Amino acid sequence: MELELRHLKTVRAIAEAGSLTKAATGLGLTQAALSAQLKRIERVFGGTLFERGSEGARPTPLGRLVVERAEVLLPAVRELQREAARLVNLPTAAPSRIRVGVLQMRLYEGLWERLTAECADALVTFVSFTQMADVARQVAVGRLDFALGGACGHLGTTYDDRLTWRDIAIDPVFVLLPHNHPLAAEPELHLAQLADEHWVSAPGRGDCFADCFAAACARAGFTPRSHDEADTAVGVRLVETGRAVALCAAAFAPPPGTVAVPLAGTPLTWRQIIGWHPDSPAAALVDKAVACARQAHAEVVRHSPAYLTWTARTAQAATP
Repeated sequence: MELELRHLKTVRAIAEAGSLTKAATGLGLTQAALSAQLKRIERVFGGTLFERGSEGARPTPLGRLVVERAEVLLPAVRELQREAARLVNLPTAAPSRIRVGVLQMRLYEGLWERLTAECADALVTFVSFTQMADVARQVAVGRLDFALGGACGHLGTTYDDRLTWRDIAIDPVFVLLPHNHPLAAEPELHLAQLADEHWVSAPGRGDCFADCFAAACARAGFTPRSHDEADTAVGVRLVETGRAVALCAAAFAPPPGTVAVPLAGTPLTWRQIIGWHPDSPAAALVDKAVACARQAHAEVVRHSPAYLTWTARTAQAATP
């Protein structure tokens, strides 16, 4: 038996699933059929590709080599097929499945509903990430169709030059305070009023956001005493207990015991963005995806009293 691309796909699927049972389900095979197929593939390579035990299937050194090569070869072959289709002017069929990697979970439900309605012939699935660079990488290699997340509003998008990016919205960044904080009742706060606070923000925003925060603090005349990253649950807990204040998106829904307050002059902004590979089949759906994402964002804003108040105040201040 000669090595075929489907064999590499099978090996990659087992490595990603971590077990033959899960991989078989994903591939639409029985475990017995997948096990027999794996044995035939292992004969081609001349050695065992996975060690199977109570913890699942773990790649052997040979298996890791095959998986690493598959990560290079499979996207390359896919790109070759797309280039060939363009060369002979063949239209690329609309994708039957739309896979979206998301960092901004507040847009998830609204976007899923709208995208499912707009692309009724496609199965829409979402995968959650904590790092924007990871989402972009998965889209660039063809494992996902769209990357939904954000970038610092003061600089251009630099997550992956292979992708094309479009803005959904540019949001102000607020500060999340414990409800009993002395400044919690203020309609807005100057950044300098928080100079002595311990700061925390969600991971995944990249070095740009940390640099922009430091620059904003410098313009306000102080250096942050400390600025840490923590996942949302930990960050909120630190705020609730009065041990930190947090940077948060304007549309963030403050949990009980906390309050989101705008920062005067909007020293920090966050761009909600969507990215895709320009040569992917999903590129034909970009306008629909962007429109759906903007509608989902508008819906989130409508349910955010702090954001609505800030919008109204900003519009009033801008009126001659």
